[in-house]
Amino acid sequence: MIGFWATLSLNIPDFTRYARSQKDQMVGQLIGLPTTMVFYSFIGIAVTSATVLIYGKAIWDPVTLLGKFESPIVVAVSMFGLTIATLSTNIAANVVAPANSFANMMPRRISYKMGGYITGIIGILIFPWKLIADPEGYIFRWLIAYSALLGSLAGIMICDYYIIRKTNFDLAELFKVNGKFKGWNTPAWIAFVLSLLPVIPGFMVAVGISEAGYFPQTLVNIYSYAWFVTFGISFLLYWMIMKKEH
Repeated sequence: MIGFWATLSLNIPDFTRYARSQKDQMVGQLIGLPTTMVFYSFIGIAVTSATVLIYGKAIWDPVTLLGKFESPIVVAVSMFGLTIATLSTNIAANVVAPANSFANMMPRRISYKMGGYITGIIGILIFPWKLIADPEGYIFRWLIAYSALLGSLAGIMICDYYIIRKTNFDLAELFKVNGKFKGWNTPAWIAFVLSLLPVIPGFMVAVGISEAGYFPQTLVNIYSYAWFVTFGISFLLYWMIMKKEH
C-alpha cells in the first residue's frame, strides 16, 4: 500500500499548488485520499472474498470476474465504469506529474500536452500488463522496489524542507540559471545511494538474482519495509551531512 501511494505522495504538489491556502489542500487531502482508499480497499477485499465462496477461488482481477457474468447489460455497464475509472485514475495519478516534468525540461519545445503524449508512449513501452500479470511479482518486486527509491527521495525532500530550510524556500532562486540551487546537490546524492544499500540484498532475493541463504535473514526481511528503511536512513544521512557542512 505504501508503494502504491509513494509516487503520488511526492507528486501531490502538482495538484496542491492550485489550492488557495495551506488549509484548503490539507483538508482536501484528508477528506479525499484516506476515506476513498479505505472504501475502495474494503470493496476489493470484500468482492475478492466473495468470489472464493461463489466460484471456489479468489478472483482479484475485475476483468476476469466480469467474464463470469452472463448478463450482457451488467457486463457492458461494468466495463464502461471500469474504463472510466482506469482512465481517470491514470490521468490524475500517472500523467499529470510526468507531463509537467517533461514540459519543464524543455519548455520551448515540449508543451504540457506533448509531455502527456510522451508519458503515454513510455507507459506502453514498459509493458505494464506484464507487471500486473503476476500479483506476487507486482507487489513484492515492482511496488516494493520502486517504493524503496521513492522513500529515499521523500526522506531527503522532507528533511531539506522542514529541518534544513525551516520551510523557508526561495522559489525565485529555483528558476535562475546561476542561482544558489544550480548544479548538483551532492549531499542528497550521497544520502540517496547509501540509503538504498540495506534493501539491495532483499531485492536481489526477491527477483531471483541471489539465493536467500546468501545474505543474513535480517537484511532479506527488511526489504519488505523498504520505503520506511530508505526514508529513515536518507533523512538521517542528509541531515547529518548538511548539518556538518553548515
